[in-house]
Amino acid sequence: MTENITATLAKFIAEKILKQANKVITPDESLISSGLIDSFSLMDLALFIEDTFNVRIEDTELNAQTFDNLSQLTELITSRQ
Repeated sequence: MTENITATLAKFIAEKILKQANKVITPDESLISSGLIDSFSLMDLALFIEDTFNVRIEDTELNAQTFDNLSQLTELITSRQ
């Protein structure tokens, strides 16, 4: 189950945010702190997570401590499902 969540997130980030469909994003790769995604993309990602996985993301969680890699995001999603 968690592998599917991680793969779905990676695909969305690569295709929709980075516009690089072949980009491989590893589960522990930094998204925010590395500059891979910016604050606008972070909002897009949060909305995608809410819509796709039916979980609520608080505005205070949109930071590098919560959203910096796919592993953190997957853990957040599974804890709320």
